[in-house]
Amino acid sequence: MDDNEFDRLLIAAAFAAIAAEGWGRFSVAGAARAGGLALDRARLRFPRKAMVLIRFGRLADAGALAGAPEEGTVRDRLFEMLMRRIDVLQAHRPGVIALLRHLPFDPPLAALLGCANLASMGWLLEAAGVSARGPLGRLRAKGLVGVWLWATRAWMRDESQDLSMTMAALDNALARAERAAGFLPDGTRRAGATSEPPADFPEAGDAEPPLPPEEPGPGPAGPPADEG
Repeated sequence: MDDNEFDRLLIAAAFAAIAAEGWGRFSVAGAARAGGLALDRARLRFPRKAMVLIRFGRLADAGALAGAPEEGTVRDRLFEMLMRRIDVLQAHRPGVIALLRHLPFDPPLAALLGCANLASMGWLLEAAGVSARGPLGRLRAKGLVGVWLWATRAWMRDESQDLSMTMAALDNALARAERAAGFLPDGTRRAGATSEPPADFPEAGDAEPPLPPEEPGPGPAGPPADEG
């Protein structure tokens, strides 16, 4: 089993645990045991439990960027990549929703994921042919984070098989962002643009703040029952 397959199996076990018992009681060791995975390898791959979320985010980015569309408007390309990212969340829906409902009660973890999302949106912008460099690029990335959060909130309420509510919310949010920021005036790919980010563009790990402190033992199971 290679590292990617190991990580995917551990992440699946982790989100199953988060769905069942909340982020506070989840542990990497417990997920590894539940998934029948080697504890020593889990320790090396995920030294802190927040690393499960960082790795999950990178896998979601990979799913979005794989075969990034070359044709269509910037809005169309971003829509397709963001929906691919949603599809990765959908595969672990109960656990991801439990995690998202926990975040308002855990500001350090929310800050960590917010920073990682900013880097992720920069990658997607570059893949769509829009510069994410410099102050203007960072502003665009922040705008796309807002689009992502709007779509994610809709996804949390969307029980349809085809995620039609999510797609409608995402399309509407992208349309509003396009009007406000004008990703590209003519909606076409910039000359010379590629799906590779510039050399000085941060990867998710480079943009992340320090990991939040690890709990010494089982903590609260998450928000009160009436919150989730």
